[in-house]
Amino acid sequence: MRLSKAFLKTYKESPKEVELASHQLMLRTSMIKQLTRGVYSYLPLGYRVLRKIENITREEMNRAGAQEIHMPVLQPASLWEESGRWFAYGPELMRLKDRNEREFALGPTHEEVVTDIVRNMISSYKELPFNLYQIQTKFRDEIRPRFGLMRGREFVMKDAYSFHLDQESLDEEYQNMKSAYERIFTRCGLNFRAVEADSGSIGGDSSNEFMVLAESGEDDILYDDSSNYAANIEKAKSIIELKESDEEKLPKELVKTPHAKTIEDLAKFLNIPKEKTVKAVMLKEITEDGENFVLALIRGDLDVNSIKLKNAVGAKTELEMMTAEDCEKFGIVPGYAGSYEKKEGLKVVIDETVKYVRNFALGANKEEYHYINVNLEDIVYDMVSDIRNAREGDTAPDGKGTLKLAKGIEVGHIFKLGDKYSKALNATVLDENGKQQIMKMGCYGIGISRVMAAAIEQNNDEYGIIWPKNIAPYLVDVIIANVKDEVQSLLGEKIYEELLSNGIEVVLDDRNERAGFKFKDADLIGFPLKIVAGKSAVEGKVEIKDRRTGESTEVKAEDVLQFVKDFMKD
Repeated sequence: MRLSKAFLKTYKESPKEVELASHQLMLRTSMIKQLTRGVYSYLPLGYRVLRKIENITREEMNRAGAQEIHMPVLQPASLWEESGRWFAYGPELMRLKDRNEREFALGPTHEEVVTDIVRNMISSYKELPFNLYQIQTKFRDEIRPRFGLMRGREFVMKDAYSFHLDQESLDEEYQNMKSAYERIFTRCGLNFRAVEADSGSIGGDSSNEFMVLAESGEDDILYDDSSNYAANIEKAKSIIELKESDEEKLPKELVKTPHAKTIEDLAKFLNIPKEKTVKAVMLKEITEDGENFVLALIRGDLDVNSIKLKNAVGAKTELEMMTAEDCEKFGIVPGYAGSYEKKEGLKVVIDETVKYVRNFALGANKEEYHYINVNLEDIVYDMVSDIRNAREGDTAPDGKGTLKLAKGIEVGHIFKLGDKYSKALNATVLDENGKQQIMKMGCYGIGISRVMAAAIEQNNDEYGIIWPKNIAPYLVDVIIANVKDEVQSLLGEKIYEELLSNGIEVVLDDRNERAGFKFKDADLIGFPLKIVAGKSAVEGKVEIKDRRTGESTEVKAEDVLQFVKDFMKD
């Protein structure tokens, strides 16, 4: 491609409201163009990157034995109602009606559709297992679309679905997909970790996220370098010291605690450590049938993990904070909440840490009052569970290493769905004994457009993007420093044609611009190699510069092809 004819415009600055480096750099290099909030067009350079990531993904999925299909974006509400997700998925589901008032969704995922296909085509265990995948545009009605391709309302995703007769077969395919994902992200040049994760709105028994490590990541990861343990903070477990106190139990006492609505204020007012307090968190689940209310109690220095709590109480949708009216209905006073008597319709969950605290302070359900010297037998609760966030510095679950905290960008997620969808949609086969068996399912997703953004977040500097070789829009940028210099132009053209004829992905910067402008564009766009036909062209030489290392080498024109081939092999 000749840049003199390219649909390309670069910018010195990005819009002020743009925060992430990937968003800034994709806009500055005309890789994407915003149509409306969270919706982007892919322009030539960006589309080449997207297609390369798709092709790597496609090659590895095919290598792993999966078969590619293409399913419709528009999905009838009836399928989602059958699976139970029409309501449970929440407001992120893009919903619409046709002229006959029939309801549809623009698919954020395709579990229902693929299960409907399979249940109408497969009837015998002999036809199992298999894995079907697609690379498709998805939709999500994000409340705050932001960060460019990181959190959009329209995005490109690879989603795969496997079907099995039994758990053993599902477990095998899960590991097969995990290996395929590791190959995909390695080929994309990413530094990543596979971490334990919550299954979220997709559901299922267990799951792993694939996280690209980057300071700009939205997700917190806890990991242990001394083992393979790594988990999203929503799922992470840790060991903290829990031992029965030998402190003498004192009688519960009501004390006035003005302006002490927070644990910090309470501990300061009572002159006690936060570990001697218990905090109360009031949450609720909104379902199709009504609302379910939960009061969580946890040691004051710790935080409630809403995902663990959701799983502990068996909630089907995300938990949200109770309103003032909700609290009043149960006699709960926000900032001064406790649990001392059974309340109909309110489930009280205590974290396991509460069992080990003696003589703690807890809200009295009375404005500006707390009880001190509260003990386990003084409170009313329904269940005990691990509902706390693991923390950096905690002991790893194996009891050996120490957990460290890192930021990550989720680019892939794999799930063991079990029979969540196949049971709801009655997807069955006859087994070898002629009995109906519900199929087991797995689900495996990659955010293709997210990989593009994550790669930039992990590979950039003050000058621009530093593309990994395998997903760069072009590998080589041949720059004619001065297009009016005949020697430089002829040499640049010759090298460009030679590389092109040998299958090298190359652009020729033959624009009538200053050399410095071209150099800056090359660094901004992030071509892995920059070949400059400049002053040394009269000697039949060019300067080759590695974008990642900054290393420059003077090379004879006849040796350029071999230099580039060697660079590609490294």
